[in-house]
Amino acid sequence: MAILVVAAHDGTAVRANVANAVAAAGQMGSDVAVLVAGSNCGEAAKSAAAIQGVAKVLQAEDAAYANWLAEDIAPLVAKLAPAYSHVVMAADSVGKNLAPRVAALLDVAQISEAIQVVSPDTFVRPIYAGNALATVQTSDKIKVVTIRPTNFKAAPAGGSAPIEQIGGEGAKGLSSYVGAELSKSERPELTSAKIVVSGGRGLGSGENFKILETLADKLGAGLGASRAAVDAGYVPNDYQVGQTGKVVAPDLYIAIGISGAIQHLAGMKDSKTIVAINKDEEAPIFQVADYGIVGDLFQIVPELTAAVEKK
Repeated sequence: MAILVVAAHDGTAVRANVANAVAAAGQMGSDVAVLVAGSNCGEAAKSAAAIQGVAKVLQAEDAAYANWLAEDIAPLVAKLAPAYSHVVMAADSVGKNLAPRVAALLDVAQISEAIQVVSPDTFVRPIYAGNALATVQTSDKIKVVTIRPTNFKAAPAGGSAPIEQIGGEGAKGLSSYVGAELSKSERPELTSAKIVVSGGRGLGSGENFKILETLADKLGAGLGASRAAVDAGYVPNDYQVGQTGKVVAPDLYIAIGISGAIQHLAGMKDSKTIVAINKDEEAPIFQVADYGIVGDLFQIVPELTAAVEKK
């Protein structure tokens, strides 16, 4: 079976989760192609070709793809799809925007956020905020699947796939790019960070998040937050971890002042080690934590930061 992986990129390299998508695609079939669409995206195509397991890279150069508008790229993917049994994307902001449009154009059902490939037509996906797992089977000729990157080990580098130039479909005129306000940080991106420090409403204010920033910097960690903290305006919403935010599975997740609502747990409970700090010993977060500290975070976090600094 031939599989098409649609790769999001920044113009110079594909996103890290593309390697996870390639690994998942490899469990669906043996012939994996990667689509890199953009304007001047040659370097991104080369980075895709370097992923082991990729048989071929399709580089679609078109000015219409410069800003990755789903309304323009979906017709390209739909045009290519009949040559493949599966169209696979990471379940990130790009995949969640693009995959439903592709599925609609192909008139097939989409399989969302697969966490396991049982067979080429059967997948496991979480439902009810991750409290239950559904095994779903599709009879569609073309399967459109988004995968949760944290549940698939990334394919290693070292590949040397050929790059094939293909034409674009041009702008469809359904949308136009106005601009973007991007937050920049020297900290690791949440979904790829090995350590994540997250704060909740227990911090009390955005100003108090500075003590978490200090700890995160000492640990080389990404900085996250619960929806309650984001809704309260303490931090920007790109910090949000949870069902309606980012799904993370780092080696270490430190939840500070987070009660552990079901929506938050859905976004971080697959972390390898979870440490919770909360003054409420009945907080639900302690039910999933490997280590729990009951106490005042404003006393514990500075002590923890000092201990890390000594190390």
